[in-house]
Amino acid sequence: MAFTNNIMIVRHKLLADLVKLWKNDELVEKIDRLPIELSPRKSKPLGRCCVHKERAVWRYKTFPLMGLDMTDEHDEVTPLSEYARLALSRPEPDKENIMCVIDEACSSCVQINYEITNLCRGCVARSCYMNCPKDAIRFKKNGQAMIDHDTCVSCGICHKSCPYHAIVYIPVPCEEACPVKAISKDEHGIEHIDESKCIYCGKCMNACPFGAIFEISQTFDVLQRIRKGEKMVAIVAPSILGQFKTSIGQVYGAFKEIGFTDVIEVAEGAMATTSNEAHELLEKLEEGQKFMTTSCCPSYIELVEKHIPDMKPYVSTTGSPMYYAARIAKEKHPDAKVVFVGPCVAKRKEVRRDEAVDYILTFEEIGSILDGLGIELEQVQEFSVLHTSVREAHGFAQAGGVMGAVKAYLKEEADKINAIQVSDINKKNIALLRACAKTGKAAGQFIEVMACEGGCITGPSTHNDIVSGRRQLAQELLKRKESYETMDR
Repeated sequence: MAFTNNIMIVRHKLLADLVKLWKNDELVEKIDRLPIELSPRKSKPLGRCCVHKERAVWRYKTFPLMGLDMTDEHDEVTPLSEYARLALSRPEPDKENIMCVIDEACSSCVQINYEITNLCRGCVARSCYMNCPKDAIRFKKNGQAMIDHDTCVSCGICHKSCPYHAIVYIPVPCEEACPVKAISKDEHGIEHIDESKCIYCGKCMNACPFGAIFEISQTFDVLQRIRKGEKMVAIVAPSILGQFKTSIGQVYGAFKEIGFTDVIEVAEGAMATTSNEAHELLEKLEEGQKFMTTSCCPSYIELVEKHIPDMKPYVSTTGSPMYYAARIAKEKHPDAKVVFVGPCVAKRKEVRRDEAVDYILTFEEIGSILDGLGIELEQVQEFSVLHTSVREAHGFAQAGGVMGAVKAYLKEEADKINAIQVSDINKKNIALLRACAKTGKAAGQFIEVMACEGGCITGPSTHNDIVSGRRQLAQELLKRKESYETMDR
């Protein structure tokens, strides 16, 4: 795995260690020792005050990996083994929230977003002092200004007033990354995710420098059911092509090694999405609607539901590739549980709305499971899926892929349709979408919207790094010969 920061290493290693204990039937018996083994007595953890703080952080980071969160702890002296026993024995995942913040790890970011630097000249004008609405500006003996952080409310007026630009804005990375202001500090100074606003884009998760934000995992729910002999079918997102350094046949063989009954490509469902969305687009345009947006990205659907309700009439009603792939899986294996595997946090929300999908794992979790179970991809026997999907269906994994597939499907009919893409749900693009919804006008007739800048291949829960993933996906797509260009509709 190509890690882009140490947080990814920590997350991957901890889950892999937990899976290894589970594999050896030692999760309950040995999990209490895990924080001690990860941070021995004489170790010197970077960024923490002491080894005991580091062990506490390790302890609480196991919670979301076992499908729990901080609210499950009712007594601090309860050993981890009790929570492991709870995770392995519960009949179904029962958490309402999708993500959580580990408060022990969320303790080092600034509490006040503004600070006065040594660039302050101690000027006579004192614009910062004169304009502060809370009287939070104090002065040192040399005349330099300073901020009383007990009084400051981070309004930023002093920052705008200083003629020397001596007052700097210090962002909180997770708050800065969130495009919808769904994360903010609570009364204890710990970040809190407001799920009534959250669109589950996952930007905060990888933006947090202390790795304090986690998804609530279903890893052990899936593994336990496999161990009990239940049939589990994996439906795997197209971006799997850019995740692992071996052939896709060996990757699917690894899923069989984990214990999945069958592997079905979500690209097969993407073909149904393409045809349905293409016909819906033509119908909407014939009816006089000015534009239609795609419906594949669950973060975009959450954005529309929670923040841009005026956009609802312009969103395609076609199901996502996961929706159609799940029904293919249920028809083929009616007695099996369906597990969606992909790079996305928001799919956890979509899964809850879809009765045909039972569980979800991310590529990041699959990578940790393979390491924890000791499965070497290079030594795995290849497994081939029965259905071969067109290249454009696998292309859903990259920005412009949905748009490209629809246009390829429509062939000459697509020449009269102006299609554009909005890849990366950020504040600027949200404002653009809001304006389109309000006016009913857009620069294109067909708009593909993706939460992640490069599409699903750059999702928050990928296994491979962004650059390598994009390159590998492009190479794999070139190998796919089946295409709408050579097919008759």
